Amino acid sequence: MTASRAPAEPTVREFEATVDRVDGREVVLDETYFYPESGGQPADRGTIDGHLVDDVFERDGEVVHLLDDDAGGSLAPGDEVTGLIDDAFRTYCARAHTASHVLYGAARRIADDLGYAGFDISPEKVRVDLTTAEPLGDDELIELERLANRAVWDSLPVSWATYPADEARDIDGIAFNTKTEEGAMSGGDAVRVVTVGGGADAGGNPAADPDAAPWDVAACGGTHVENTAEIGPISVLDRSNPGEGVTRVEFAVGPTAIDEIGAVHGAALDAATTLDARVGDLPDAAARLRDEVDRLETELRDARGELLAARLRDLPTADVDGAHWAIGTVDDADPNELREPTTAAVEADGDLDALAAVGTGDAPFVVVAADGGDDAGVDAGDAVSAVTDEFGGGGGGGPTFAQGGGLDADPEAVAAWLRER
Repeated sequence: MTASRAPAEPTVREFEATVDRVDGREVVLDETYFYPESGGQPADRGTIDGHLVDDVFERDGEVVHLLDDDAGGSLAPGDEVTGLIDDAFRTYCARAHTASHVLYGAARRIADDLGYAGFDISPEKVRVDLTTAEPLGDDELIELERLANRAVWDSLPVSWATYPADEARDIDGIAFNTKTEEGAMSGGDAVRVVTVGGGADAGGNPAADPDAAPWDVAACGGTHVENTAEIGPISVLDRSNPGEGVTRVEFAVGPTAIDEIGAVHGAALDAATTLDARVGDLPDAAARLRDEVDRLETELRDARGELLAARLRDLPTADVDGAHWAIGTVDDADPNELREPTTAAVEADGDLDALAAVGTGDAPFVVVAADGGDDAGVDAGDAVSAVTDEFGGGGGGGPTFAQGGGLDADPEAVAAWLRER
């Protein structure tokens, strides 16, 4: 058994060890400070006696270092080697992993029936999956970011310790998920618990307030910083719902968070300049702009309706099977837009029994409106069925309005057929 010492001593970057076993690119040491991929945290990067480490993973109770080349010719059991861990990447992972605890602690304070469903660290962002009774809204997302950054600013101590499994499960408020935190389990009988805030720091030294309730406490096998102040800014990037009852929150720490904060600030300043407002007044300015857009859209819709009505009034008329029809083609319209104006045109003209408008464009269609009176006997649905029987496509409707689409014919030819049938 060669468990990694990284979770217990996350600040170690260089160590000496003895080669225990070599199998091609795989090397097992008598002890290691390389962190093996586990629980959403990626494996450490670095070198062993100058050989680049491509991957680190646990297998059958051993930590296996996968080198980028065959070490069989240069390393052998019993060799003393030096391990060097990539400082920048380890530091990033420790900060990001601790930030996930801070974010979860913040989520506890804004969401009911909260549960932990896992997390993942990538070079650009971190995701935390939460089980929530209701999806987090925009206001809650903003509060989540605010609370998390406040916990960073408050410089909360971060500590870790190992407990018997039964004792760990009984810790008040512990986030305990054996499926997502397998790295926290030590042979199944002991559990590593990470506490943010509370009465002691990582070295066991008393905090300023020994009776303070922890910000977060969770079973976890990852590497962490010793104080939340080391995390730096946390920027929430997005949230989604990958499954029922699960809210996924994506956030950034470090340079990515700094860049995101700058980009958001820059976008806010650009928007403020465009709207001739201060950044703090953007919500009111945007609301006024939305009202203006709504007003203009209403006016445009009304004007378009009047234009369509005028076009329909100008359609040529013809007597077909004893009924007086208006029949012709219309441009730049869709069937749904024509329902109201065609019906209104028939109702407004006492001499008109029915109106048929054939839409032009790549997908010709026909709409028919009828007055529904018994004298002329025009049934809009029957008329559209006759058109689709003749020219293909499909449609339907009732006696006073019907529509059909997918006609395989020139719109003018359809209109001519309707006049002459």
